[in-house]
Amino acid sequence: MKGRALEPALLVAHPDHPALAVRQVAARIISMDDHWLCLRWRVEGTSALVVPPFSGRARTDGLWQSTCFELFLGEDDPAAGGAYAEFNFAASERWAAYDFDGYREGMAPRPLPREPVITPRRGQDVLIFDAALPVAGLPPLPWRMGLSAVLEEAGGVKSYWALAHPRGKPDFHHAACFAARVEAPHAP
Repeated sequence: MKGRALEPALLVAHPDHPALAVRQVAARIISMDDHWLCLRWRVEGTSALVVPPFSGRARTDGLWQSTCFELFLGEDDPAAGGAYAEFNFAASERWAAYDFDGYREGMAPRPLPREPVITPRRGQDVLIFDAALPVAGLPPLPWRMGLSAVLEEAGGVKSYWALAHPRGKPDFHHAACFAARVEAPHAP
């Protein structure tokens, strides 16, 4: 798995929930080795973005109610029966991890051997948001993957960004959002 990276992908805003000032969101795997999966989201146009202040690392539910970055991983194996994991990260360094048996079914906390490492960096009009997850806490490769973000801006305006969206309301759990594939490493 060493050195695995995914080219940056532009996320698409849900058409029914436009952003105020956010112009672009990109997400990618920046590296993956035997110990860590490192992800990056880049948000441009952050003048009105609400960023939760640092409040210390802790597992916390409901992070999607404000600015939050999300990763969905499903085993790319029909025998897995649609099971997937969801990971949520906030600039406050709060995080959450869940397992689902199927589409929004059988939700349970996903155990992680170590807390994720979350590093937000904000410039004048950009937010770079990195999250590192321990590989030992992830489903086995290959994956169906969804990268997404809920962005809250001034006045409580929320936009929903994903690799792809299903028809209807924003729903990152929908199979349409699992638009990327990450293959298992090939033996030399």
